[in-house]
Amino acid sequence: MNDPASPADALRRSLAALLDGLPPREAAQAVDRLIANYRGATPTDAPILRHRADVAAYAAYRMPATFEAVRSALEAFAEAVPDWTPRSHVDVGGGTGAATWAVSATWTGPRPVTVLDWSEPALALGRELAAANPALHETRWQRARIGAALTLESTDLVTVSYVLNELTARDRTALVDAAAAAAQAVVLVEAGTPDGYARVIEARDRLIAAGFHVAAPCPHSAACPIVPGEDWCHFSARVSRSSLHRQVKGGSLAYEDEKFAYVAATRLPVTPAPSRVVRRPQIRKGQVLLDLCETDEHLDRRTVTKRHGDLYKAARDAAWGDPWPPADRP
Repeated sequence: MNDPASPADALRRSLAALLDGLPPREAAQAVDRLIANYRGATPTDAPILRHRADVAAYAAYRMPATFEAVRSALEAFAEAVPDWTPRSHVDVGGGTGAATWAVSATWTGPRPVTVLDWSEPALALGRELAAANPALHETRWQRARIGAALTLESTDLVTVSYVLNELTARDRTALVDAAAAAAQAVVLVEAGTPDGYARVIEARDRLIAAGFHVAAPCPHSAACPIVPGEDWCHFSARVSRSSLHRQVKGGSLAYEDEKFAYVAATRLPVTPAPSRVVRRPQIRKGQVLLDLCETDEHLDRRTVTKRHGDLYKAARDAAWGDPWPPADRP
């Protein structure tokens, strides 16, 4: 099937078609169970997505947001390594495949892809959805327990999104080490909470110790300047909601903002951002306040005023998570 639409559009249509026959009440009940599981202490010896209704509800509830968060992280990575395209991809704990769709939206063309997950129903649904995306036709959907015993085949890119929170500390460490040993590039995404940030920083430290360079979001590979317990680094991705998505999530807005933390690191040479906007810019009369993570390992608030000319216009257009200054500005 050759679909000229963007991966994001194709994914939305595929989800709508797939979930069309699922009664809204059943979907809502499955979403409630998923929320309880994800917020609680989930045993690591059993997958959360166990039944078709669970998987369908998960796809409606989480897949669009996961796609946008991972795509944001991948785009920042691609800006730091502009001449590189992954020739192969392994998605660990990929479930229904949101990260594989995000990779195909970032780098065009097909590539061998392997999705590893505990849940056979999630893999089956991911396989169905992937039929609408030509770039994913070579994907293997493989059942695997995600933990200390996992071995990963050599690959260009490993993605791990919203998985570390489900693992024990021992399994998290083993997974990050396995990804570092297998891949040229590793992109990890977690929820944009203090705990999610802590897991990302722990993984970041292990990747650096393994010889990786941080490509994004940090403008350096030194220690994070944020003091643990006082603040945390996270970003936001705008997610368009379909009518079905709004119905399942009980919302009325046409969009939502997904908060996420991430690290993208690689063994390749990188050109990271000169600095990164780490909070939503504050636009005031005649000035813009930018909170930046700087190359020299500290956080800084920069005030850009009208007297800065074109730079002021760029600051008014700057978004949370953007590099600063823009590539076409000094």
